[in-house]
Amino acid sequence: MPIVVKRVYEPASPADGVRVLVDRLWPRGLRKEDAAVKFWLRDLAPSKELREWFHANRGAWRLFRKRYLKELVSPAASAAVEKLHRLAEGKRTVTLLYASKNEEHNNAIVLKELLEGAPKPPSSVGREAMGRGRIRKAKRQ
Repeated sequence: MPIVVKRVYEPASPADGVRVLVDRLWPRGLRKEDAAVKFWLRDLAPSKELREWFHANRGAWRLFRKRYLKELVSPAASAAVEKLHRLAEGKRTVTLLYASKNEEHNNAIVLKELLEGAPKPPSSVGREAMGRGRIRKAKRQ
């Protein structure tokens, strides 16, 4: 499952495989036909507040990453993470697309690390967490 991270403004290539946009907003000035996006998973994007906070605190990459991973625990984001895992299970390349000018620090980088099994992801994010929300049944007496 090769995972590639690419800026959405770069031209599409057959080597990209399945192209997945992981931003909440559609990229400015880009026509949908030109983007060649197969899936747009808006729920994987950081919240507006977190995104604005990170733009104001560019040096706080580790803290952004930690807060972003916590946001991925929400039900909508967890479902989108699961969909992304299913897409990445195959042999085809999955290209995570983002619009940010910051090519080294963005949410697509964090998602790539999560898909590749980065060390110590939060226990409530990803495949391992999917079955943990079970309700315990009371013991009958």
